Amino acid sequence: MKPLVSRRGFLQASGALVVSFSLLSRTFETDAAETGLPGSLRTTPNLDAWLRIDADGGVTVFTGKVEIGQGVKTALIQIAAEELEVLPMNIQLVTADTARTPNEGYTAGSHSMQDSGTAIRNAAAQAREILIAEAARRWLLEPSQLKARSGQVVSENGHALKYAELVSGQTLHVTAQPQSKLKDPHNFAVMGTSMKRIDIPAKVTGGAAYVHDLRLPNMAHGRVVRPPSPAAQLIDVDTAIVERMPGVLKVVRDGRFLAVIAEGEWQAVQAMRKLGSLARWREQATLPAARDLSAVLQSLKAEDAVVADEKITASVARPARTVEATYTRPYQCHASVGPSCAVAHLENGSLTVWTHTQGVYPDRAAIAEMVKLPQDKVRCIHMEGAGCYGHNGADDAAADAALLARALPGRPVRVQWMREHEHAWEPYGPAMVTKVRATLSETGTVGSWNYELWSNTHTTRPGPAGNLLAAQHLATPFMPAAPTVRIAPEGSGDRNAVPLYAFPNEHVVWHFLRDMPLRVSALRALGAYMNVFSIESFMDELATAAAVDPVDFRLKHLQDPRAREVVAMAAQRFGWSSKALPVNRGRGFAFARYKNLAAYCALAVEVQVEPDSCRVRMRRAVAAVDSGEVVNPDGIRNQIEGGILQSMSWTLFEAVTFDDTRITSIDWSTYPILRFPSVPDSVDVHVIARPGEPFLGTGEAAQGPAAAAVANAIANATGKRLRDLPFTRERVRTAVTSAPT
Repeated sequence: MKPLVSRRGFLQASGALVVSFSLLSRTFETDAAETGLPGSLRTTPNLDAWLRIDADGGVTVFTGKVEIGQGVKTALIQIAAEELEVLPMNIQLVTADTARTPNEGYTAGSHSMQDSGTAIRNAAAQAREILIAEAARRWLLEPSQLKARSGQVVSENGHALKYAELVSGQTLHVTAQPQSKLKDPHNFAVMGTSMKRIDIPAKVTGGAAYVHDLRLPNMAHGRVVRPPSPAAQLIDVDTAIVERMPGVLKVVRDGRFLAVIAEGEWQAVQAMRKLGSLARWREQATLPAARDLSAVLQSLKAEDAVVADEKITASVARPARTVEATYTRPYQCHASVGPSCAVAHLENGSLTVWTHTQGVYPDRAAIAEMVKLPQDKVRCIHMEGAGCYGHNGADDAAADAALLARALPGRPVRVQWMREHEHAWEPYGPAMVTKVRATLSETGTVGSWNYELWSNTHTTRPGPAGNLLAAQHLATPFMPAAPTVRIAPEGSGDRNAVPLYAFPNEHVVWHFLRDMPLRVSALRALGAYMNVFSIESFMDELATAAAVDPVDFRLKHLQDPRAREVVAMAAQRFGWSSKALPVNRGRGFAFARYKNLAAYCALAVEVQVEPDSCRVRMRRAVAAVDSGEVVNPDGIRNQIEGGILQSMSWTLFEAVTFDDTRITSIDWSTYPILRFPSVPDSVDVHVIARPGEPFLGTGEAAQGPAAAAVANAIANATGKRLRDLPFTRERVRTAVTSAPT
């Protein structure tokens, strides 16, 4: 394997550049942040961090964000192609790599377009104007007399200079400007059109698409023997038998971190199983009572944080009645279809890790701390993983690989988790409880709104080594920092806990739970999934109490015109009406603006509840979404469609199960997910284009509305309200056979 390339060396070997890579000083970054630069240019303000034009005219674009199935690679290429006036096929995109790309933290919270897309767009637009200015200087013309077209600058009289000719022999190292001359959306040729995703061909043809597919010369294979339960301590293990097994290179033991390295993958699996059978563990019953998880969460010591407290002093309509409800969510898995995987290589004192982490720079910091190397001796390179959307086992697999590479220097070591390890040891989406109480006036409007939620933190991502599973299991363990409550505009467990509706009196409290009975972290949408499910289910309950159509009830309390438009469009395209559906069928509606500052999404669904099996099946779904400026309409539809299906899976099937000692949902039979027979007959997504508006994150906009729409449709079909996720056949049967309350 070649040694790591320094940025200086990389530049010297790269040919003609528009810009040159440079590491920014903290002072420079701070100064840039104060200038109000757009997107991630705030923290990485030099254009050279974002794009390069080579001597052959090829364009390379760099992003600190990663592809995790959201189609961001395609969209970012479209943005750069549009503003640079080049063909998308002539652009190479480099995603997160600590040796090559900007530090954009985590790919999370639907921020890729807002942060990286905005930065790349402005950098490309400024670079285009720099190229035009250079051509104007050579031709002694005014820049206004020139245009960029097809990778070259052309004059009114037909003269043309290719970009490569304009940058040859010079390096333009410039700072981004607060406002670049962006193209008029009416002149777009690439943005706003559906482009086929560049990451799909390899995935559907068996190509090298994921980190799982990476094969390096002389690569060894590792497997980790996980403890049987979270609190289990390794008492003893006889490694001699395993060390003599065919292909075994090394057994690694450090505290309760136990692993094997072998020449072949199957040899590693066989050795892992043998090693596991020889290990003796001491287990403790430390897990809570799963049967009454809601009561357990509410009994834990909590730190109360006020999320919102709005009171109108003017008189409001006299309340006619009060409505209350409690909703619950279990712990849930990421349930990545492909178990986590990573490859690491320690050579000449430098460690390289290929990983499907969502944050290469934070992961580098954590791994460097764990293996006691300077950060500049650790390089993390992102490769896609087969399933993610949140903090799953990716970072932990990277830590495993780093430890095994340290134990076998000079050879790359590949580590893939087993299915039972993925389900039992990944950080789960936290269980939650919410309680809502509201008053209704005689005119059918909400007079007051009181919302409480009980939840742990929703992010324990790496940065510190203590957030890596392997680091916690070492003889000298790294301990995770104590979680703290923090109320911020984008929220965590409190994400979307404040409704977008205009209520005159509003009080929202997060009962923050420091204790974490199970290991938890970020699962797609964080608290927004549960909070939107609760709020939008309760809005239907209020509409029923007020004897008002659910869509009309929402519009009655919505003031944001863009919100009203997505609600009206979803209802209209669905064919919403109060007309009764055939028996055992129901319709449901829900709406939210993700984080109250990203994409708007409204959703109407029709479900069928089978009378004998009590299986819930979504027959059709119609969504409207407003994501601001549209880059790839098909990409937005993909995200909303995928979000609906994933939310259906959470809502109808998924729950982590455990006894007082061990996780018991360790495979697809004990942790079922949505399967093809349950997929809706149709999912229609209508995208509202907003030319000239800022990009709004789309990836997590549908999860909450989809859950609530399904809940509301079940209530409409059966006359019974389900409030405890997931809505399994057993829970539906219990509800529909219970006596009226």
